[in-house]
Amino acid sequence: MKDLDEHKKIAVLIDADNAQCSKMKAILDEVSAHGHIVIKRAYGDWSSEYLKNWKTTLNELAIQPIQQFAYTTGKNSTDASMIIDAMDLLYSNKYDAFVLVSSDSDFTKLASRLRESEIFVFGVGEKKTPVSFRNACDDFVYTENLGVEPVLEVTVAAPAEQASGADPKELVPVLTKAWEQYQDEDGWANVAPAGSFVKRAAPDFDPRTYGATKLTEIIRRLSKHFEMTKSKGKGTVNIVAYRPQKALTTP
Repeated sequence: MKDLDEHKKIAVLIDADNAQCSKMKAILDEVSAHGHIVIKRAYGDWSSEYLKNWKTTLNELAIQPIQQFAYTTGKNSTDASMIIDAMDLLYSNKYDAFVLVSSDSDFTKLASRLRESEIFVFGVGEKKTPVSFRNACDDFVYTENLGVEPVLEVTVAAPAEQASGADPKELVPVLTKAWEQYQDEDGWANVAPAGSFVKRAAPDFDPRTYGATKLTEIIRRLSKHFEMTKSKGKGTVNIVAYRPQKALTTP
């Protein structure tokens, strides 16, 4: 989650019909690293057998259950209740960020509306979440990546096929475009702003999807496409930069 610090006030709204109670602690731990969670609400028809496994999770994590009866078969009243509450909280001007926990595309418009008000929107859902909702958020995290330990690289340049997770080769086009945007006169692009570009282009980008902990690990695995260099910055900071392999850029 970018552009947030420990002083930011966060509202977490959970669509219990489309969220996993087993992942809630990991989700809240992820969010807590970026600010202070002020509100935790979960929406659903709690009289339904479908949500009976949530009771312990709600109690242990101090999540407030918001009851919403299903008035009509086939109509999702939970979504409407959560959206109305989100707008009420938005107009209170008390929150810096909203976390929408759902794999439902019905919250695409809500995410877009919150961003229009310059509110940071953090989405959390399964990999099946429609791309429209994922891209409507500033940052989107897959629940499959939470609670999973990253794979440690054994060698300096471990080939992509040895790493667990998705194939990092799919990132070559966006990394190339980021390099085009941020390259200096020597053809090197700082990984830090390039990483921000990647996140803007693909809000669901997460190194953990590729079995890594940071972008530099992914670029290192793409050694057939990019080369990297490290230089001394201010204090103890090291500046890492990358560029396409010369064979790829030479006419």
